[in-house]
Amino acid sequence: MTIRALVWNEFFHERHNDTVKAIYPDGIHRTIADFLGQEEGIEASTATLPEPEHGLPQERLDEADVLLWWGHKAHGDVDDAVVDRVAERVHQGMGLIVLHSAHFSKPFKRLMGTPCSLRWREAGERERLWAVNRSHPIVQGVGHSIELPNAEMYGEPFLVPEPMETVFISWFEGGEVFRSGLTYQRGAGRIFYFRPGHETYPIYHNPQIQRVIVNAVRWAHNPAAAWTDVSAAPNVPVEKAPEKIERKGGSLHKPGEQGYR
Repeated sequence: MTIRALVWNEFFHERHNDTVKAIYPDGIHRTIADFLGQEEGIEASTATLPEPEHGLPQERLDEADVLLWWGHKAHGDVDDAVVDRVAERVHQGMGLIVLHSAHFSKPFKRLMGTPCSLRWREAGERERLWAVNRSHPIVQGVGHSIELPNAEMYGEPFLVPEPMETVFISWFEGGEVFRSGLTYQRGAGRIFYFRPGHETYPIYHNPQIQRVIVNAVRWAHNPAAAWTDVSAAPNVPVEKAPEKIERKGGSLHKPGEQGYR
């Protein structure tokens, strides 16, 4: 079975900042899609903010098995209609990989229901990501830790819900720590937040970082058919209850009426 991965990027800094352009001349999205596409069983495509509907019309999202999201400068420019589509597809079973500063993206904040805020410092300091559980599928082939010579610091507190699993914890040269790899489930969709990826450093060229992202795409993939009525809240009439029952007390709804409580 082929996993259809869709890599989304706001594609701002690569067009306006020479340092970022030199590291990712074709955009972060293209770098990620290229290494994903080299993996057996993964087909990768890209979408960017400047495209119509941000490259995410309903039909493209319906075809995607896993969506990878990178954003930083232009979170507020993402149309709420697109955010609604992304959140609904995650509930239906599409996987979502949230990268670096996309912790503050509209889709992630919508799905978390929290501010998703944190502390940060851009000083190019050393980072060590420790694998919390070396048997986790996302960590396979990575080793016990990943050493990045230059990174942007993210520090606790990280205002997100308690995750299903903490996969990585980072230590930074300045002394802070951060939960850098977290898993969630929303509806039928799996979500992985992965912190590394500041655009002024060649982090997505790092083989260990690439391996984590490849593993995360495979982990987030749900092979089941999309749960297309996941948001429906149908009325189940008394006569259709699994066991025979009698109505007791009053009701706001007429028999057989479809409505919401």
